[in-house]
This record gives sequence, C-alpha cells and structure tokens, in this order.
Amino acid sequence: MSEARSRLLATATRLFYAEGLHSVGVDRIVAEAKVTRATLYRHFAGKEDLVVAYLESVHEMERGAMGAVLSDGRPADDTLRAIAGSIAESIRSAHFRGCAFLNAAAEYPHSDDPVHRAVIAHRDWFLRVITGLFAQLGGMPAEQASRHFVMLRDGAMASGCLSDPAEVGETFLRGVEGLLRSASTKENVRS
Repeated sequence: MSEARSRLLATATRLFYAEGLHSVGVDRIVAEAKVTRATLYRHFAGKEDLVVAYLESVHEMERGAMGAVLSDGRPADDTLRAIAGSIAESIRSAHFRGCAFLNAAAEYPHSDDPVHRAVIAHRDWFLRVITGLFAQLGGMPAEQASRHFVMLRDGAMASGCLSDPAEVGETFLRGVEGLLRSASTKENVRS
C-alpha cells in the first residue's frame, strides 16, 4: 500500500467513524490526508470505493483480533466470553461511536449497494464464527444461539452510544452469560 493510499484510508477511517459516511466529503478527506484530489482518484474510483475500503480495513482489524482469541486454545464457552469481553471493552472506550457496520448499514440501506454488501459480508463472517463456537457447546441449536448472541451485540453497540457505556457493557456480558448457560444445557437440544 502506498503512503498516500495509507494516509487516505487512515484519514477516512478516523473521519467516517467519528462523523458518519455521508457527512464527510471528499474535499475534507483530501485536505486532512494532505494529498491531491487526483491522488484520491488514483487509488479509489470514488467515495463509495473509499467507504468500502474503510469497511474492509475495519473487517480485517476485527478478523485479526478474533483470530488471536480463536487461536489461543480456550474452550468454546471461554472463547465466546473473551469475544464478548472485547466487545464490552470497545463500548467503554473513549471514542466509541457504535458499530462501524451498523452505522454504514443505516446510511446505505439498499441491498444492491457495494457498501451494504460489505456490511453483509462482515456480518455473515461474524455469524459463522459465532455459530461455529456455539456448535462446540452441544446444547441449543448453534444457529439459534449465534443469532441471539449477534442480536445482543447489536443492541449493546447501539445502546453504548445512548446510555452509560459501563452499564451497557455489563448488561451485555450478563446476557451472554445467560445465553451460554442456556446454550450448554442439554435440555435445549431439539430431538
């Protein structure tokens, strides 16, 4: 990645997350990245391509963090707790402004839009990882448990911007604990 592309992406990432996708214009990104408009268009066909690149970089960051948790050999329930702990920690961080993907979906709601497709690709990946972990627990159907986990996460990510982030994080973690207890109970297995 060229230095100019890297600066553009870092600037866009900071501004898009803090202020929103539609509210940040190309001129501002170019000015703050200290590049020319021609440089921007040499690396990205347009703003939408820059938005997709931003989401892909956030995806890769989350994938790397998740990979580190998945590779340290914990049992599935402890891995899910670690993932939930990381989510709760991000909600409590100083510059938290919600989930980059949920925010993008709100601004690009049409399913045929490349930005929306990038959001769905990320969510599909996250759901697959969580489903795989719940499948290892052997209790309630993994798909059901993983959808529940993702819904808890989505609610916590939205609430973390509107309420006390510490309370939201704690509530989320309690919800995950309840889900783990429920998911690992053999009575929840459908015959």
